[in-house]
Order: sequence, then C-alpha cells, then structure tokens
Amino acid sequence: MLPLWYRNAIIYQVDPSLFRDANGDGLGDLAGVSERLEYLRGLGVTCLWLTPFYGSPFRDGGYDVTDHLAVDPRFGALPDFVALMAKAEELGLRVIIDLVVHHTSDRHPWFQAARRDRTSRYRDYYIWADTPEPTDEKPIFPTVEDSVWTWDEQAGQYYKHIFYSHEPDLDLGNPEVRQEAERIMDFWLRLGVSGFRVDAASHMIDSARSSDPADDGFWLLDDMRRFVSRRRADAVLLGEVDVPPCHYVDYFGRGDRLTLVLNFWLNNYLYLALARGKAEPLLRALAGQPDPPEGAQYALWLRNHDELDLERLSEDERREVMDCFAPDPDMRIYHRGIRRRLPPMLGGDQRRLALVHALLFSLPGTPILRYGEEIGMGDDLSLPERLAVRTAMQWSDEPGAGFSAARPERLAVPLIDSGPYDYRHVNVYAQSLDEDSLLTHTGKMIRARLGMREIGAGHCRPAAIECPQVLALRHELDGVAVLTLVNLGPEEVQFTLHDADCQHMTDVMADGPYDAPSGHPVRLRLRGYGYRWLRPRVAL
Repeated sequence: MLPLWYRNAIIYQVDPSLFRDANGDGLGDLAGVSERLEYLRGLGVTCLWLTPFYGSPFRDGGYDVTDHLAVDPRFGALPDFVALMAKAEELGLRVIIDLVVHHTSDRHPWFQAARRDRTSRYRDYYIWADTPEPTDEKPIFPTVEDSVWTWDEQAGQYYKHIFYSHEPDLDLGNPEVRQEAERIMDFWLRLGVSGFRVDAASHMIDSARSSDPADDGFWLLDDMRRFVSRRRADAVLLGEVDVPPCHYVDYFGRGDRLTLVLNFWLNNYLYLALARGKAEPLLRALAGQPDPPEGAQYALWLRNHDELDLERLSEDERREVMDCFAPDPDMRIYHRGIRRRLPPMLGGDQRRLALVHALLFSLPGTPILRYGEEIGMGDDLSLPERLAVRTAMQWSDEPGAGFSAARPERLAVPLIDSGPYDYRHVNVYAQSLDEDSLLTHTGKMIRARLGMREIGAGHCRPAAIECPQVLALRHELDGVAVLTLVNLGPEEVQFTLHDADCQHMTDVMADGPYDAPSGHPVRLRLRGYGYRWLRPRVAL
C-alpha cells in the first residue's frame, strides 16, 4: 500500500509573481521561488503549492489561462520549472500546482478560434446561446458581473462565464475538452508534480451534470482520479469545494474522487469562534461535517488568495464576524466576505496570532499556510478587490523588501511601506533573529505537528472538559491519544480533563512553560490565548 504522504503534510501556498524576483524585473518568478526552497524546508514545510504560472494576460492572478502547457515569460521558461522541481526533490519537498480547466482566458487560442468560426471544433469547447438561457447560477463576483452570460459580437452569440466575463466556461461535457484536461495533467505529472489543486471543482461538477446527469455529474471526478492515479499512484487532487458539508461525501466518493477537500465550512466557523472567543462554533462545525473516507482528508487554512468567504454562516453569524473583523465597508467584498489578511483583523495581537496558528495545526486535516502568514504580513486595502491580500513577500528591511531589486515603479505591486505592517518592521530576516517572533513560534508548531502524526492521520473527537473558551481535541492513532488545547479567550483559565486515557500526559509544545499536569482527574492551566499540545508520558 502506498504511503499517504498528504496525511501528515504541511502545505505552503506561493504566488510566484509575489514571492521572490530573481532577475530584477520587478515581478516574482520561478527562479526566485527556487532560491527560497531552503527557507521553506527549514520552516518544516513538506509540500509547495504553486498558484498559476501558465501563459496568461494575468487579469485574474493567472487563473485566466491562455496556454496550460507553457510557463508565462514573466515567470521564466520551462527549464526554470524543471530546475525548481529538481531542487525540490533534492530537499524532500513535494510540489502541487493549480489545475484550471473550468474556464480559460478569452484570449486563449481555443476561444479565439471558437468565436471566429461556428464550424470550428473549438466552438464546442465553450457554452453558447442565441439568447441568455435561464439558470439558477449567479456570478461569482456579483459586484463586478451582473450576469453569467456575455454577448460576443464576433461570435454572434452569448457565451457563459461563472467568473469574470473575460473567463469563458469550458464545456466539460465535451469529450475533447476532457481529453485536453488529461493532456494538461499528463504533461505536468511527467515533470514530477505530486498532484493538483483543482480550481472551481464544485463548478466543474455543475458543468458535467448539465451535460450528463449520470451520477449527478460526479463521473467527472471519477474519470480524473482514475487518469491521475494511472500516471502517478501517489498524486493528489485537492479540490476547491465551497458547498454545504453534507455534500462533501459526494466529492470524496469512497476515497476514489478528491483526495483532499478544502474545508470552507470549518474555516467559516473558525472565524466565528475567534469573534466570540468561544470554542462552541468550532465544535459545532466539527460535529456537522462528515468523516472523510479512508484515504481521503480535509485541507485547512486561515486565509487563501481570495476573499474570506463567509457564505456557510447564517446571516446573523456572518454579520457578527463582519462587525468584529471588517467594520469598515471597504474591508468587505462581494456582499459575503472580507478582503483582509489575518493580522490586521486581529489588531496585530502577536499572542492571538500565534494562538490562531496553533489552532490551525491542531485541527484534523492537512494544514495550508499562505506565504507571509508565518511572519504576520498585513494587507493593502488601497488595492482593488481581492488584490488587497496579494502583496509582495517581505524578506528583509532592505529596499524592495528583499522581494526585488527593481525600482519601486517597476514592482508587480506596491510594497507595504507604512504602518504597523511596514516591510521594515515585518520581515523574515528580523523575525529569524528573534526567539519570540511569530516566525519562530510557527516553525516550532510546524515541526511539532510533523512529529504528531495522530493529528494529521488519526481520529479526532472533543476531549471531555468544561471550559467554553478552550477547544480541546483528542486525536487517536494506533491506540495512542494526544491532546491539543487552545484558549480562544484573553483570560487565563483552569479546568479538569475527564478523559480516562489522557490522565498521564506531558507537554510537547506550548505558548510558554507550564507546570506538569497534576491531580486525578488531571487539572490543566492555559494562559489567555495560550495553547498546549500533550502526549502520553513514556513509561520508564
């Protein structure tokens, strides 16, 4: 049986355009990512997720693809990707990349051929209508697009797009389109990637269902998983699936569809728990989601490269989180989410930031860190839409933040050069010299997490305590139970742990020194915004 490497992985998401500029042109590139792989390995990361670096006009962060089989010149060339893969393999890092086959750019050669000629085979790659067909589907970006249909003068028809109007949807019911998707996956698998983050996975199922309702459209994931597994048996499919949790089972299948599902449900309730300073929302969310089948798992994160989408909360709960973390209307987006990074949302409170990172690594599933989270980078609300959280990585206090040697006017995005998240104050170099920095604490958490396979691969249930501020989780694997505790409140608490098999525990990691657990049943203490991970004492 293949080792399920992703069960105990730490994934680090990198936008190549914003991570490191190796050639000084102001844009991040693949060579720049390669230069920083040792940093990721030293942090404890085991898997790198690269967001799109394909040919693209880059109107949507590279998710508007014009050539799926090429590296966009702004990032370098294919040999740069091959070199990155070789170095990652040498360091023991796996690499996954985005698979963007729900739509293309309107500048893609397929779409250009389709709009020119109704008899072109590429016409059937997309979805057309003489008049906009009624649909329950709404634009993903409601404040930007008012319809999922756009008139194309050259084609003389409307084309469908769930996302931006410059991103026409592909018709995944067309066998030729699916063959193109397989060709794309095969190409990158042969270059060594360990799998794909499947962009817009739930929308892909909607497209498949509309053309062939068999198995409610999930035949598409069956086919994709079979294809990928035949090429590389240990490759993963990490799906972007923002649906009610009762539907997660369909995306997992019997463990033979998506390998990992991005858990939007738990992410929403994490922020509700933070807003209230109570564990109940997280306990409710954990109880309300299905257990993944054998061989599958949830993937968890604090913030991704998009807005913090709060659609899984009730209207009142969403308002509560918004009022707490996005009181200014400019901090909100699309009538449903927040366009801020976590540190400004928490007022820069370093104790609380460390606590939330400990919470991420305590939850059952595979954790994902977005670049810059480990140092507490801020956002730039002067940038439009989701770009507010897409700022350049802050490596040092030197000009260009260590991101680029280019002049400021040539940079991909303006640097954060004022306020509490100024790159001169928040950067990797400064924090690497500080034993009490967020970077130092995050690195310790990651390395401790890698040594506690019970969290990633075990069975999780709430531990028996009576303290509403504390999320206490018991993770068990192969008969061994470990305990993770996080105090979501600002005040110190003491409580009794009633689990009979967790009475003889010792600290593995904590926010600071604590006295050894004592008493029977055992009494435990946590500082405000404190955290402790414990495992059974070794009998001598």
